[in-house]
Amino acid sequence: TQNQTHPIFQLLFLFFLFLHISTKNPRKISSIFSATKHLISQMDDSQLNAFLQNPDTLFTNPSIPRVFDWEKNDMALNQDKPSSAMDEDEEESSVDSMLCDSNSRLIPFGFSKSNCTDEIMMFINAGGEALNEADSRMKFLGDSYFEGGNVMQTNEHIAEAGDCPFIYQSARFGSFCYRFNNFPPGDYFVDLHFAEIINTNGPKGMRVFNVYMQEEKVLSDFDIFSVVGANKPLQVDDLRVSVKEDGLIAMRFEGVIGSPIVCGICVRKAQNIPVPQASQEYLKCNNCAADIEVSSAQKKLMRTKVTDKYEKKIQELTTQCQLKTHECHEAWMSLTAANEQLEKVRMELDNKIFQTRTLDETVGKQAENLKNITSRYGHDKKYWAAAVHDLQEKIMIMKNEHAQLSHDAHACAESIPELNKMVTGIQALVAQSEDLKLKYSEEQAKRKELYNQIQETKGNIRVFCRCRPLSKEEISAGCALVVDFDAAKDGDLGILTGGSTKKTFKFDQVYTPKDNQVDVFADASPLVTSVLDGYNVCIFAYGQTGTGKTFTMEGTDQNRGVNYRTLEQLFQIAKERSETFMYNISVSVLEVYNEQIRDLLSTSPTSKRLEIKQSAEGFHHVPGIIEAKVDNIKEVWNVLQIGSNSRAVGSTNVNEHSSRSHCILHIMVKSKNLMTGDCTKSKLWLVDLAGSERLAKTDAQGERLKEAQNINKSLSALGDVIYALATKSSHIPYRNSKLTHLLQDSLGNIWVIQTVVVLKRVNSRGDSKTLMFVQISPSERDLSETLSSLNFATRVRGIELGPAKRQVDTSELQKMKTMLDKARQESRSKDESLRKLEESLQNLESKAKGRDQVYKTQQEKIKELECQLELKTSMQNQSEKQVSQLSDRLKGREEICTGLQQK
Repeated sequence: TQNQTHPIFQLLFLFFLFLHISTKNPRKISSIFSATKHLISQMDDSQLNAFLQNPDTLFTNPSIPRVFDWEKNDMALNQDKPSSAMDEDEEESSVDSMLCDSNSRLIPFGFSKSNCTDEIMMFINAGGEALNEADSRMKFLGDSYFEGGNVMQTNEHIAEAGDCPFIYQSARFGSFCYRFNNFPPGDYFVDLHFAEIINTNGPKGMRVFNVYMQEEKVLSDFDIFSVVGANKPLQVDDLRVSVKEDGLIAMRFEGVIGSPIVCGICVRKAQNIPVPQASQEYLKCNNCAADIEVSSAQKKLMRTKVTDKYEKKIQELTTQCQLKTHECHEAWMSLTAANEQLEKVRMELDNKIFQTRTLDETVGKQAENLKNITSRYGHDKKYWAAAVHDLQEKIMIMKNEHAQLSHDAHACAESIPELNKMVTGIQALVAQSEDLKLKYSEEQAKRKELYNQIQETKGNIRVFCRCRPLSKEEISAGCALVVDFDAAKDGDLGILTGGSTKKTFKFDQVYTPKDNQVDVFADASPLVTSVLDGYNVCIFAYGQTGTGKTFTMEGTDQNRGVNYRTLEQLFQIAKERSETFMYNISVSVLEVYNEQIRDLLSTSPTSKRLEIKQSAEGFHHVPGIIEAKVDNIKEVWNVLQIGSNSRAVGSTNVNEHSSRSHCILHIMVKSKNLMTGDCTKSKLWLVDLAGSERLAKTDAQGERLKEAQNINKSLSALGDVIYALATKSSHIPYRNSKLTHLLQDSLGNIWVIQTVVVLKRVNSRGDSKTLMFVQISPSERDLSETLSSLNFATRVRGIELGPAKRQVDTSELQKMKTMLDKARQESRSKDESLRKLEESLQNLESKAKGRDQVYKTQQEKIKELECQLELKTSMQNQSEKQVSQLSDRLKGREEICTGLQQK
């Protein structure tokens, strides 16, 4: 400024420089210095003379503007803070360095109408819309004066946002500037409003930027988060700007790190600052109190005296500072020398300690080696003593065995006549066993006939109904139950259709939500025996999507379903019949997806389409599918897991894990009666149908819509087949769908279905027994789908089918005859084996002689072991001598160690 060359200014500069060197908080000195500089620049000659006569008037004269409010607040706060909190001064200094205008100030709270007394020219809601307050003075304009940048808005709460919190919930960020035109020439105050609403998690330094007004920097390296944090307001008030004749106020936001951001801009009219009038300077006389006029020469002389006075003081302070610096340097050099000597002493001490530690370690290692040798000697002594004891016991055992073999040899020689009698008795028992086998086969045939008659008398098609419990969503939504289980034990199921009306359905068995998987399988388990007896069996599940069909058929790892339990019982019965029957079981897993047949066991996808063919015997099959041979339930479970993982599953509005295809588990059972030679070839179909859906309810689109249409089409075709069978139509439309075409033998032979209803049937048109599970939902939201499923199950239960036929495999009859001839030859060979028994007796006598030789060899080994034992004792004596020598050395080491410790 123009007064920087003034000697008073230079004197004050040197005084503050000394304070800056001697104080621990230079930020305060720099702040006071900048304020004093501003004051001196505004002082006229009269005020300067008053300061020369009484410098205390600088801070008591009310005509001089005060700019120490910020520093006074800091000093008041520092008096209350402990000494450890003074580290925060560095952060405060960084805040002060952000403000380039000394008259501006930072306010860490929101806009308040009561604090705004000046005339507001305009208030821009940056990033927001125009708003009118009830107070006519306050009008918030929309964000329309910008160039560049983007808009950000948030609904989060802004703490301490003041009277207008909406200002800080919108912002403009990026690279942008503002241009305001048509302002009258003059001085204005600009208030900038900020809030960090983007980088709410910090850290500091993520957003640093500069602000320019009229191309002059007013904010430098400004970081909102470091001052107030996130979602909190911050104001920069009283940024003074002068408008020239062009009436333009230009603001530019420039990013240093990240993008600049601003929430609001307020332009206020600056009040006119009165210019002090020059007055005549007078001095009062100390004697008479008269006013004496002071000339300009006298003023200069007074100023020169004051300057010389303060220069002498500064020189004295400078010499004192140099003396203190020299003393500090000498003290530092002496401290460095002392530290070097101390370091040498420490190095020597460390070397001595290291030497003593190495000696201790060597002594410890030698003591440890001595202990190890002693322990090895004791261990070897025990080991050889135990070995000698074991050899003695083995010798005693071999002597006893030798005596027993001699006794057995004499007994065998004496029992030869009795063996002849036993042979004749065995031949008589063989004849009796042949008669018993014939009677057993006849009884088994009668039992199978009676068992099949019992199954047929229970009903041609058996239908079981199972209801799932309410889901968590249905319970939270307050859905009511529409299913009545009062007569469930008698097979009656009531449905509340509305009001007090109730519709009753009759089934072979009804399961409530409390019934578990074991109860469900108990009524379906008799079909497993039919499969092993040579009958075709089919079990399938039907019902609305999300009613638990897959759970009933497959279950979970902890709660197995019908598929796993059926196969487990199949292998269990096959194991029980292993003496009279031989079974070969193979498994294949298919699915009908979008009217296409897919092999779920195929590891490599193929472009070849699988088609349904009819064999020469009249059965329908799919050439090219994989049939995995299984021997136990573990292998079956692995196959089921592979098939389940490959099945098409999707998510709909009704079911999150909805099956999008019909899954079919096909099991081939080939049996052979080892007594009669009869062979059978039966099939077991376990089918999990996809759930019926209403397109309006599931809101399916795209691929899900196509899947739903194909599922409904195949289920409609199944309903047509069931209706044709129920009405005994001359034409059964099996070929209307891949599902009904594939299961044609099951619908006419053996086939099990699971849905919300369980149904079992014996088909009159083929050779099968069928069981159906129908699954229903108890919720009132699914009432229409539940009634549709129950009506379908009722029609299925009314179908009359003929008795099932046993599937005899005629291709193996010839093989059984040849096996019978081989069995007869084997019976003849058994006669020859009796003759070989006599030869075995002679072999026993020769073995007894060999035992004698083994006994002699064992005695020779004992002698060798005794020699080895003598060698070990000699080695023990040598080791004892070594121990005594080591103990002597150890004593010497201990004496050396004690000497070192004393040193």
